[in-house]
Amino acid sequence: MGLISFDLTNPQTSLEWMIYLTSKYFKMFLDGTWLTLYIAVLGTLFGFLLGYIVGIVQDMKIGEGDNAVKKFLVRILKGFASIYVEVFRDTPMIVQAMIIYYGIRQLGVNLEPVLAGIIVTLLNTGAYMAETVRGGIGSVDHGQREGAWAMGMSPMKTMIYIVLPQAFKNIIPEMANTFLTNLKMTSVLNVIAVQELFMAAKTVGGNFYKYFESYLVIAVIYFVLCFVFNKIFNLMEKKLKGKKDYVLAVEYMDSQ
Repeated sequence: MGLISFDLTNPQTSLEWMIYLTSKYFKMFLDGTWLTLYIAVLGTLFGFLLGYIVGIVQDMKIGEGDNAVKKFLVRILKGFASIYVEVFRDTPMIVQAMIIYYGIRQLGVNLEPVLAGIIVTLLNTGAYMAETVRGGIGSVDHGQREGAWAMGMSPMKTMIYIVLPQAFKNIIPEMANTFLTNLKMTSVLNVIAVQELFMAAKTVGGNFYKYFESYLVIAVIYFVLCFVFNKIFNLMEKKLKGKKDYVLAVEYMDSQ
């Protein structure tokens, strides 16, 4: 059985061109991959924090005993939160990138493309995570809040110490999915000259007019990244769920 050989001095097939482009422009692909990860990680983390804040604001309740100032401020905050979520959920990320990048530059601020990309990613992530956080908060049994209030805990302390830790555990899977989505959606940031993975493939492909082979290279890179992170998140989710072979205290007492 003969060994498969490749002529990289004069590539002819698509596979030979993929190997040739990868070897010749390895650093460019590597830099693009690093920048893609950098934007996706920072955008997801800060977007998650923003989404957490917005989700808490959306879940705020106005009590009958609250004074007029508090009622007014809560309504204002909830209004801004609702507008923000609707705007960023109902418009494409590529359009948001163009508006934010060129809009800020028109104000006289020299905004770097990478920073603009992180801002767009975190704002987009925050809008989607806000709804997820609100759903996670709603999934926590309301009786636990009432129990905490009966013990003298304030609504704020109840939210921080009782509700949010449980909501966080419930929304971990969605946070992982959001990160994987951001990892792929950074490709749209090439429209504002961010030198991420898609831009690297576009540049490399233009040097030899081998766009198909160049995009196949980054398709493999995207697949490997998403596959690895997906496995990592699955392991994290299993760890958070804990062991499945536990016995409830009531069941244990009944068995004695």
